[in-house]
Amino acid sequence: MSAAVAAAITLAGCDPDGIAPNSRSQAPLSEKMLAEIKAKHMDKDSPILSRIFKEEAEMEIWKKNRDGKFALLKTYPICRWSGDLGPKKKEGDRQAPEGFYTITPAQMNPNSNYFLAFNTGYPNAYDRSWGYTGSELMVHGDCSSRGCYAMTDEQIQEIYALARESFFGGQNAFQLEAFPFHMTALNMAKHRNNSNFAFWKMLKEGYDHFEATKQEPKVAVCEKRYVFDAVAPANSSEPLSFDATGQCPAYELDKNVTDAVLDRRRHEQYQMAEYIARGVPVVPARNGVDGGMNPVLRTREVRAKY
Repeated sequence: MSAAVAAAITLAGCDPDGIAPNSRSQAPLSEKMLAEIKAKHMDKDSPILSRIFKEEAEMEIWKKNRDGKFALLKTYPICRWSGDLGPKKKEGDRQAPEGFYTITPAQMNPNSNYFLAFNTGYPNAYDRSWGYTGSELMVHGDCSSRGCYAMTDEQIQEIYALARESFFGGQNAFQLEAFPFHMTALNMAKHRNNSNFAFWKMLKEGYDHFEATKQEPKVAVCEKRYVFDAVAPANSSEPLSFDATGQCPAYELDKNVTDAVLDRRRHEQYQMAEYIARGVPVVPARNGVDGGMNPVLRTREVRAKY
């Protein structure tokens, strides 16, 4: 398996003028990162999961610990993202995507002209069901974005290495969850008048599944919407089959996550209603602002100029 994964990573590059895949893409994890992994009771090659938050301009890498749950390993400030809060809908709109994506070894690009990169997998089944278009939406280095999530070169090298080690450890793919902001009850209340609110409520279901269980949510699409942790009804012997644009099959919530997820969902709904009742101010429109940059990196950029 490791040999096959190595070959997939090596052959994934699509930029003919890029660097050889045995340098940047094969850089080992630093001693500091290895110590952090060990301190958090994780293994170097255990599975990872990534979450992106546009408004805060942050990318999280979670890693499965020896208790079998995902724990936060590191939060990276995003150097650049483009567009506005909300999903990407068409080629050329400069929007960075939002949703749930699957990253396989074949999507890793060691030969990227943007230092290193991996393809988000946009458009996924949900995006395609709505007829959304676009291609080559990446997480990459070089701190320059036209619809992608751009990191510093140092950051993407470490993220790439973490993904590479998880693949070598047997993880077939890792999940990338891209959100407009941390989907807390308070933030949802603040964005309640946004035209994307219905879409975000759906994304929050998957967000809450992960927050409640610290397990990767199983994602499916039917009736042009996301469905999370669905299993066949107890009285059914047929496996579930999902059609992104077709009617959802009869399903129920996986009993392994039911109590934790439903408890969190009720709590979050109550909290959001409370915030709205108190009159929490609505976040104003961004007025054409294109994308964002984490304040930490913006400060560094200003200092570098002067």
